[in-house]
Amino acid sequence: MGTTDPVGRTFHVRTFGCQMNEHDGERISGLLEAQGLQPVATAGDADVVVLTTCTIRENADNKLYGTLGHLKSLKERRPGMQIAVGGCTAQRDGQAILDRAPFVDAVFGTHNVGAVGHLLAEARATGRPQLEVLDGPDPEGGAWELPASRDVPWSAWVSIQTGCNNSCAFCIVPAVRGPEVSRPPEDLVADVIRLAAAGVTEVTLLGQNVNSYGRDLTHRRPLFAELLRQVGAVEGIRRVRYTSPHPKDLRPETIAAMAEVPAVCEHLHYPLQSGSDRMLAAMHRGYTAERYLRQLAAARAAVADLAVTTDIIVGFPGESDDDAERTLEVAAAAEYDSAFTFIFSPRPGTEAAALVGRFVPADVVAARFERLRHVIDRAALRRNEARVGRTEEVVVEGPSKKDPAVLTGRTRQAKLVHFPAAGPAAPPRPGSYALIEVTAAAPTWLRGRLVEVTAEPRHKTRLPLAVG
Repeated sequence: MGTTDPVGRTFHVRTFGCQMNEHDGERISGLLEAQGLQPVATAGDADVVVLTTCTIRENADNKLYGTLGHLKSLKERRPGMQIAVGGCTAQRDGQAILDRAPFVDAVFGTHNVGAVGHLLAEARATGRPQLEVLDGPDPEGGAWELPASRDVPWSAWVSIQTGCNNSCAFCIVPAVRGPEVSRPPEDLVADVIRLAAAGVTEVTLLGQNVNSYGRDLTHRRPLFAELLRQVGAVEGIRRVRYTSPHPKDLRPETIAAMAEVPAVCEHLHYPLQSGSDRMLAAMHRGYTAERYLRQLAAARAAVADLAVTTDIIVGFPGESDDDAERTLEVAAAAEYDSAFTFIFSPRPGTEAAALVGRFVPADVVAARFERLRHVIDRAALRRNEARVGRTEEVVVEGPSKKDPAVLTGRTRQAKLVHFPAAGPAAPPRPGSYALIEVTAAAPTWLRGRLVEVTAEPRHKTRLPLAVG
């Protein structure tokens, strides 16, 4: 799984992509720290640079090779520097990365994150780049047990499963992450107990389709609702979040757990992808727009003050003007708090990538994208303005990147809140819980004033990891 011989003095991890990749980056960081390396904030100061890659969209590939071009110039000035590439692009492309960037020292995939230290040591010892990409999880690799160096010390990712059993036409994840494998619930709860003892107050349960968690353990019945209840009962855990669910698998017992367990946050990320039944069928999503909206209504009826976010793809191959209109209608009816909207990006190896003759012209896609953004922003502003005058509990994240005199925090609904750091008392520390009176709103944030600090942090401050 690794080596005790340090492969350098300092390291820097840069992560591209989803929360699963961010957590892999944390585990790589923790592993390298355990082997004696020290984290640094920039690649220019690092003896070892590790890139954790994403392959969901073409832009992620472009970011990877653009970053590698920059690192090549750094390495030319510092010949002892080492570069490793892991994650989904590495799993998919393997040798192609070394062919295109022969100065890379190690390439590893999604199934052997723990091999990074060993591969770098081998590259240093032999003078040859190392490639190790497995077809599936290594039963001896102990991937679940890797240490994690978290970028936010009061909050932690907890992987509950890897892989995906769905066959969405646009998605490469099943090919690079493999089939669903769930971690035993007793191990997960034990991890959350250890995190709480270390001062973590918020956990986010991670999976490609959390709704189906445990189905491979029971051979039929998913265990996700039960896991929410068990994790929510851990002493010291104030907030439980999860991502991502699949609408076709959202079950009544999961909604009931959200409504009944105080620690489970009032936030549902509920990916739509398209509002057109024709497009949903072409995507192999397994639900209709009517079913989607019916389940959404049931969730909002059961969970008071529920915030809902989503993912929507614009310009899937064959999308007509009528299909785009159906998406606008569903988005308007859903009244999302926010949305991640994406222009379709063909990924090699997916069914949709082969539909070249049905690709939508770029100018048409751009116009549809702008119309959708208007619908999303209009609803988001309306929902945020409804919170003006309310007092919200936030976990304090720290100074704003744009203005150090302003602090930021997140509500239970994952809404970003800005408030002045100045006041009659010292500003609350990151990881504190505070009450904020909301005084203004925009589509993507709230503004307010500090009322009182309700809980102080119990963790130690750590150097943040870089997220690309």
